Amino acid sequence: MSGQLSTSPGPRPGALSERPTTSGYARGVSLEPSDAASNAVAALHRGGSRLNHAVYDQLKERLMEGRYAAGERLSTEALRTEFGVSKQPVMEAMRRLAGDGLIEIVPQVGSRVATFTPSEVSDFFVMFGGFEGTIAGIAALRRTDRQLGELENISAQIGALRSSPDTDDRAHGYRLLNRRFHHAIHDMAHSRIMADTSRRMWDLSDFLINTADVPQPFSAALDDRHADHERIRRALHAGDQDAARAEMEQHIVGTVDVIRA
Repeated sequence: MSGQLSTSPGPRPGALSERPTTSGYARGVSLEPSDAASNAVAALHRGGSRLNHAVYDQLKERLMEGRYAAGERLSTEALRTEFGVSKQPVMEAMRRLAGDGLIEIVPQVGSRVATFTPSEVSDFFVMFGGFEGTIAGIAALRRTDRQLGELENISAQIGALRSSPDTDDRAHGYRLLNRRFHHAIHDMAHSRIMADTSRRMWDLSDFLINTADVPQPFSAALDDRHADHERIRRALHAGDQDAARAEMEQHIVGTVDVIRA
């Protein structure tokens, strides 16, 4: 990871709850502030671990939404002032985010948004595609009719999102619905260790997508991504392990082409 520190302006003060927080899987798709986001903001005025979690959740959401540029400097003092908190919860959030691979803490310099080389991004999605393909293959053998119905409903919501003329809504809505779609497949696999490992990889995936050089890449690629989902869904419905694995792997690895288009 490399890159020179930049100091481009961050989100405007008071914008803490513009987007729902999604520190785990996004289970709602409202484009207005969610209850979780409102609760996180309210927690900023409390002490203890709730405060630490709230600052972490807000910063993590911003990073996954691409609201900070790769390599951008993150000022602890500026964030402390914006959130109206002491330095401690901000510094704790920075340490956790560094552990997630989303920021870098540079000794004697400060914190900055993580940067990755093109080859590192490609390597990640190849690895991620293989992992998600394995989950999909297992899901094809273990899924229930109820779970297939839930997946169909999520896919229909993504299909409806394609008609939105607002690029912001398309990009943000797809990110949330996409997480729900893949989370539903993880549920089909009935494997907690796979789901927990995948969640961390999905966070990094969202970060890499939204800090790419192409702004809101999935807004324009929504038709193709939905078509991928439908092929995955048909393979799962048929109980075809090999097809589900292959379609999922191709879908994930193909992300690289979208963010470099």
